[in-house]
Amino acid sequence: MKNRIAVIAAVLAIALPALAGSGGGPAPQFTLAARDGRAVSLAQYHGQVVMINFWASWCGPCRQEMPLLESIYRKYHKLGFTLLGVNVEPDSKAADDWLKDRPVSFPILYDKQSKVSKLYDVAGMPSTV
Repeated sequence: MKNRIAVIAAVLAIALPALAGSGGGPAPQFTLAARDGRAVSLAQYHGQVVMINFWASWCGPCRQEMPLLESIYRKYHKLGFTLLGVNVEPDSKAADDWLKDRPVSFPILYDKQSKVSKLYDVAGMPSTV
């Protein structure tokens, strides 16, 4: 587990500087329905470090990384880090069913019409920004 976290940290350390110069500016704003039914807006997290993970229940790599994401979130949440899991499936039932056996403590949002994934130019699953 520690090895996987180290690998993710290394990948982020390499990728983030390259991405920093590519887009610039603030992240595109959005509001989506959360698993508990409330509306969650990216603006709510202004001033915090926010990682957005786009995923689907049918995606094998998404399923594999979910426990790692939960571990990272639990470790750094108290320091102002937020992780938003954005499910991209048109029907949230499959995601809800999958999450029943694999609970996570970070917010799960539903992008049923793929508006936010298009806004962020998501091309494949999983995608993290």
